[in-house]
Amino acid sequence: MSNKKNRCIFCDTEKLDIILKNHLCYAIFDKYPVNRGHMLIVPFRHFWSFFDATREEVLAIHELISQARVFLDREFSPAGYNIGVNVGQIAGQTIMHLHIHLIPRYEGDIRNPRGGVRGVIPSRRIYPF
Repeated sequence: MSNKKNRCIFCDTEKLDIILKNHLCYAIFDKYPVNRGHMLIVPFRHFWSFFDATREEVLAIHELISQARVFLDREFSPAGYNIGVNVGQIAGQTIMHLHIHLIPRYEGDIRNPRGGVRGVIPSRRIYPF
């Protein structure tokens, strides 16, 4: 990407405050966090879809999510987590470089957390039973 205006913010790692990393990916705090400690796990290689990740990248992502959880447990003591990835604009992806959200959850951060990630479609978050 030669045009500076179109550079991928996740590829320009020199400008990022990397918290954790391994040989294939890194973890940073989300610039617009949903909750205290919200992290992004990002592969170094530029590609947009989770489904295009190699087996090695998936394993490295999983490893870094686990390390990030230990870090967040120590630093913020959340009561739970949501792990999510948006694949494609229709699913809410705004940066076309794969990134996985690791969102710490805290007691009382929303009135009723039931349904969790089902909340991507608010009318279907709560189970009918």
